[in-house]
Order: sequence, then C-alpha cells, then structure tokens
Amino acid sequence: MSARRREFCPVVEPNAFAHNPERGIAGDAASDGEAMRTRAWQLLLSIATLVSCSAVAAADAVPVRPFADTLEQRLAACAICHGKEGEGTGTKQYYPRIAGKPSRYLYLQLVNFREGIRKYPQMVYLMRYMPDAYLQEIADYYSRLDPPYPSPLTQTLSTRERERGEALVTKGDSVHGIPACVACHGKALTGMLPAIPGLQGLQFDYIAAQLSAWKSNARTAKAPDCMREIAAKLTGPDIAVIAKWIASQPAVTGARPAPETRQKLPLSCGSQFD
Repeated sequence: MSARRREFCPVVEPNAFAHNPERGIAGDAASDGEAMRTRAWQLLLSIATLVSCSAVAAADAVPVRPFADTLEQRLAACAICHGKEGEGTGTKQYYPRIAGKPSRYLYLQLVNFREGIRKYPQMVYLMRYMPDAYLQEIADYYSRLDPPYPSPLTQTLSTRERERGEALVTKGDSVHGIPACVACHGKALTGMLPAIPGLQGLQFDYIAAQLSAWKSNARTAKAPDCMREIAAKLTGPDIAVIAKWIASQPAVTGARPAPETRQKLPLSCGSQFD
C-alpha cells in the first residue's frame, strides 16, 4: 500500500460497526435512538471511506507521467480553436489559420487582444496577463509552422460575382478608391513581411466577418487604420464576393509571406510598422 493510501485509508476492523449486544435493540427510547443515529453515521463514514480509498487506489494504479513543460504543451489551449499546428478548425473554419503568418502580425494581434483593442472575449481573457516576450515567443512559434491546407469549400458564385470578386482582389476599384487586396497581401495572397497576413486558406465566414468588423468599426488597429479606410468603401455585396472569391482559391502549402517591398503601399498602415 502506498503512503498516500496509508494516510487516507485507515484499516477498518471487520466488527467496528457491528451491533453491540450489550445495548440491544430494546432499551429506553432515548438510548436506542442515540445508538441508531450513531450506527447510521458510522455506516455513512465507512461507505465514504471505502469510496475515497477506491479512488486513491485507482489513482495509484495509473503511472504518473512527468509533465513536459514545453511551449507546445502550453499552447494546447490554442489548439482547441486554431488546430494542433495552427491550421484552423471547424467545417467552415471560422477560427482562422494562423500557421505561417508573419511573426510580427501575429504578435501585434496578440497584443491587441491583451489590450482590448480586438474584442473577442476568449482571446482577451487568455492574453490578459501575458508579457510581451511570451507573446513574441508564441508568434514566432506559429509563424514557423506550415501544415497542409485543406481543399477549399465550394463557393456558389454567379459569373458576375466571380468577375467582381476577382477584380476587387487583383485590381481593386479605382473609381471608388479601393486598392487591390494583392497590392498589400501579396500576389499569391500569402501576406507580406513584416506584418501583413496571408489570406489564402481562410474561409468565407471568417473573411466576411472581419471585413464587416472593419467596416462597422468593431475591429480597429493602430492609426492610420488602412483596413478600416478600405472596408468603409466596400458595399455589403462587395464584401461577400471578395470573401467568396478568396475562399474558393486553392492554397499552396509551403508558400511563405512575400519579402518586404520597398514599393510604397497603396495606403499608409499603422499596424505594418512600429
């Protein structure tokens, strides 16, 4: 028997709770009632002791494995939503793929959640007391991962929607002052260093929700907030066709964010630089 069982599971004598013939079942009512109450409490105590000891014995039978205090182990909570390798989860993958995105982008998002600039409650709660150095470590870890992309879900697009979506993503709309998505997110939509995220592999629900959040000012970033400025010019149908078109494109595993360009971006983005 282990020390733990000896401590919590004392040996119970077989006759410890047996009927005492000296008292008898008869006798005066007060004494008899007291004896029955005492025996009832003793019986409950013995049952509780046996149940507790059974649980301790079962625990003793399971070998204790040392806890591996690794970053991967600590990020198991992130895997619940974002997948074991940051690949995104769910049939529609509302929880986005974070693997392979620029480290600087991931770090800034974690900081924004911690500071309440981004307001998704679960992320705000998880990040609340995380120091900068640890957030950077998490961002670096996920930026190095490169799990395979799933096949894109079929998106129902009319010819007109497909043409409009492709035009907005690849060429923009100069009439309404809307730059092309690829001008910042890269020709292959893999993102760009140091802090522009890739869009490939994201699903319709997530893309549409984020563009709508920018448009409604529910999501913000460091000024000048270029995405809010762009989204403000998009109509609801524009947001839908952009999201559908991007989500319908096959993604290329192994593609990395484009290197930082010296070419001036269409808009000044405060989140891109310190």
